[in-house]
Amino acid sequence: MAIHLDEFQELLDELPGRAQELLRASWNEAARTISPRGLNNYLKGAVALHELGRGEDLVVSFIQSMPEVGRAIGEEVLPDLVNFLLSMASKTSGQVLALIASTAPLAAHRVGDAELFRQYLNVLEIVLAQAPRGLRPMLENLDRLLSQLTLGGLRRWVQWGAQAYKADFEGQATYFGLQSADAMAVLQQERKGTLFVDIQRRLNIYMRAIWGRDFFLRPTAGDYESREGLKPYIEHYVIHIADAYDDYKPEGDATAPERIVSALEVYRAAINHCAAHLVFTQTPLSMQQLLPVQMALIELFEDARVEELAIRKFPGMRQAWLALHPVFDYSAQPQTVGELLDRLARALLDLDTTDPHPFVQQGVAAFRAQSDLDSNQVSWNLGVDLSHHLFELDLPTYNKLTDALSAIYRDDNRAVWFLEEYDEAQVMAATWETRQQVRKKVNVMEMVNEVDVEFAGDDAQEVWELPTEFYLDQENVSINSLEGRPPVSEPFHYPEWDYQIQLERPNWVTLLEYHPVMGELEVIEGIILEHKPVISRLKFLIESMVPQGMQRIRHVEDGDEIDINAAVRAMIDIRIGQQHDPRIMMRYKRALRDLAVLVLLDMSESSNEKVRGHDYTVMDLTRAATVLLAGALDRIGDPFAIHGFCSDGRHDVHYHRFKDFDQPYDDVVKARLAGMKGRLSTRMGAALRHAAHYLALQPRSKRVIFVVTDGEPADNDVTDPKYLRHDAKAAVEELSRQGITVYGLSLDPHADQYVSRIFGIKNFTVIDKAERLPEKLPMLYMSLTR
Repeated sequence: MAIHLDEFQELLDELPGRAQELLRASWNEAARTISPRGLNNYLKGAVALHELGRGEDLVVSFIQSMPEVGRAIGEEVLPDLVNFLLSMASKTSGQVLALIASTAPLAAHRVGDAELFRQYLNVLEIVLAQAPRGLRPMLENLDRLLSQLTLGGLRRWVQWGAQAYKADFEGQATYFGLQSADAMAVLQQERKGTLFVDIQRRLNIYMRAIWGRDFFLRPTAGDYESREGLKPYIEHYVIHIADAYDDYKPEGDATAPERIVSALEVYRAAINHCAAHLVFTQTPLSMQQLLPVQMALIELFEDARVEELAIRKFPGMRQAWLALHPVFDYSAQPQTVGELLDRLARALLDLDTTDPHPFVQQGVAAFRAQSDLDSNQVSWNLGVDLSHHLFELDLPTYNKLTDALSAIYRDDNRAVWFLEEYDEAQVMAATWETRQQVRKKVNVMEMVNEVDVEFAGDDAQEVWELPTEFYLDQENVSINSLEGRPPVSEPFHYPEWDYQIQLERPNWVTLLEYHPVMGELEVIEGIILEHKPVISRLKFLIESMVPQGMQRIRHVEDGDEIDINAAVRAMIDIRIGQQHDPRIMMRYKRALRDLAVLVLLDMSESSNEKVRGHDYTVMDLTRAATVLLAGALDRIGDPFAIHGFCSDGRHDVHYHRFKDFDQPYDDVVKARLAGMKGRLSTRMGAALRHAAHYLALQPRSKRVIFVVTDGEPADNDVTDPKYLRHDAKAAVEELSRQGITVYGLSLDPHADQYVSRIFGIKNFTVIDKAERLPEKLPMLYMSLTR
């Protein structure tokens, strides 16, 4: 069912204007991720935060971030986050609350589970209560912290810093900002080898390849309170596994390098063991009238049974599991029941076991004697029978807490005793999978005959797109004309470089693509007529750059054929006794221009200012230069695109595609250029990253972005003038590593210093006289790409 924002108009009216605009821009993304009930909570949460009176940034950050949180871990955590922000409002500033909301997507992706996210909020509450000055620097370094620590490790790191700097406000900022030796030492102590979220996709692909089916995997903070309790478990057909594992060392630090098992292999062993339970255990076992030690033995044989069945299909699993079992000194007698059960578990898996203990040998013999292992009743019978012999041994009483099996990859076997009836809806609800929307292009007849709801929203389960206008016979107008609105793309999220902390803020900027407004073609025709002398001068340059097919290269020693004139001169030299020139061949070379160009136009409000001493604006000059350059590129044949950008804060960067690479330079493109208008601000870094996204798709050896701007990067939510300059510089360097050259053309006569820092000492030009831009831009392009 389509969900429209207009249905929530009463709630929408309570929000400030900027928040309403952002909500409309983010609505499509939110509606595809969140259910109708969740959308209601989403809007009520935004209104509650607005009524809190702690600034508009808090509301804007919440609106921007929550769809991503819902996609990552589910919408049920949104009320918890709202309640947390409301409860913390009296303890910290609105800016810190906004930072909590804006970093929530990062935390959600890193912890990967709704319950763990709630525990993460508890950690933030500890910081606010015990070290309030440390919360902001901690959130600014959250990506680094969560990439190295589990949730339990983060809590212990926080508690250490809160206790050590309880009364030292400056020390709190230093510690939680990772600027002190103590912070780095505790971080190193608490960090884990491999985090589940970093390899989750690899594990999913691995399981699908091995078992030919999907398994639901969810992380759990088994070491949240302590370093113990890392055992996997199965609940509602979902495999819950520790959020981090270290490399396994059977003999501790003395383990030889070849015997160390990587954390990735530990993960694979654990999920393969749990998968074997799900595949080969069909019905639960009864635990009535069983003693705890009998249950432990039954679970041990059930583990051996499902592993044996899995090994018959995948023999390599035996060694993978065996490497994670502890190694024993068989000359010593076991001192506890747990040690004896560990020895039996290893012996059941090891075909070459040499364990001399009679109890172990008896258990192995009984298990190997079973001809049919398909039923788990075999495990129940073997466990009960062998328990009678265990009672005869002189060992301490079995304790479930201290005598548990020590193989790190095995689960806690709760699924052996309790398996609910399979409920697919419940299984899906227990995972963080989001709804998948189907979009497809159809023809007119399919749209006429099959469409159910022609006015369905962007969140419908299936959306049909008609490449051409759909006209209604009765009104003789199109549906777009009656009901449509200018389409807005799905949000694109990009990082942004913060030079003060020397880190990227992940998914910090949101970019939306807007359809350009159409203008009058007469404007473009007037530009062409006005600059006719410039076009005439460009004609000869253009002809010299157009590929001329095959070119003949003379005077080479190794070529395609003999150059007759050079050969005759060489023979004359030989006859008269002089040293001849051996370069008597010529080679043919195909003339090709293997490059793609994207022209990126700054469309900020400052472009509406008039050029000093003239009646026309900077935007008029930019439009004229773009038209002349586009005409030249079209004649040369180089693939090119023309895009533009402006911004209204980090949550709403506007991006316009006037011409794409695969689109001809026709009247439609010219009309779009005629409709260009300057507005808002200049967030250059995000626009460069998005332009690179399209340019990287072009299979060319040389790719260039031309940036035409009239001022330095700036935006309405940034007060530090250096911040966006450094981000633009970082974006240029990032594109350079991708093989994309960025060249800046500035109309600011005082721009030499900051433009050179952004684009590089050789990759910029400052035009002192803006009226020369229409002539300079095509000339500059031809000189750079000749």
